[in-house]
Amino acid sequence: MKRETFFLKAVVVLMGLPVVALCIFIIPEIAAFLVELVPSLTYLQYPFMIGLYASAGIYFVALHQVFKLLGYIDMDLAFSDLTVQVLKNIKLCAAAIGGLFILFMPLIFMMGDLDDAPGLVLIGLIIIFACMVIAVFAAVLQKLLQNAIAIKQENDYTIWGAKNGNNHQYR
Repeated sequence: MKRETFFLKAVVVLMGLPVVALCIFIIPEIAAFLVELVPSLTYLQYPFMIGLYASAGIYFVALHQVFKLLGYIDMDLAFSDLTVQVLKNIKLCAAAIGGLFILFMPLIFMMGDLDDAPGLVLIGLIIIFACMVIAVFAAVLQKLLQNAIAIKQENDYTIWGAKNGNNHQYR
């Protein structure tokens, strides 16, 4: 394992630890807090909690994809279709998390309004914005990598053809 990617893999693992802590300690309290604020919405406690756990699960899938991407870089497969697929998966994960938070934004707004805590709404908007930035960035990287792979394949074919005497087009 290369030293540069080892550091990045350690960072990816460390990025997952706070989310594990949120899932264990904070998400159940947030769902209970929703019921405490609005007792008439008791039926939304578990769907809200399931949605937050689903977004955490998608986040872990994205972290796993980043871990795979770093593994491909270790194996010198950075310019391959495997990395394009990983970037596509990261893009989809980011869009899915953003979509889930867009769905739950009315509940977050209601909680922030009733508790007089506008910071909740701001946190929700920041999460949505960050997810969309990550999705767009992954899409741009995916397209650039596809173009680089196409250029590399074209160059490889040109070099291979010239080595095997198929260079009649260059005379």
